[in-house]
Amino acid sequence: MIEKIGLTIDAAGVVVILAGAMVAFVACAVRLSRHERDVYRRLRQHLGQTILLGLELLVAGDIIRTVATSPTLTGVAILGSIVLIRTFLSFSLEVEINGRWPWQKRDTAG
Repeated sequence: MIEKIGLTIDAAGVVVILAGAMVAFVACAVRLSRHERDVYRRLRQHLGQTILLGLELLVAGDIIRTVATSPTLTGVAILGSIVLIRTFLSFSLEVEINGRWPWQKRDTAG
């Protein structure tokens, strides 16, 4: 049962990424047809946010499957590696989207 729940959460992560990418590209096409400014930047931001949300779901699915079904030392070590890699990707995407680290305050003057 827990394995199926983890796989369902993984599938939701993939669906979020695919659906978000489609929405981002459609919105980009609409903006291009209207000759709006910053279309490329907004597309990257939308894609980045979609990927971040999808990664969060994928990590949650991995945690549920690894810890709940087979909490072996090897499984936990592999999970730790996966979480570290995905965390690095999340931080990198956050910097790409917002131009700052997640722990930095927003510049309210600009």
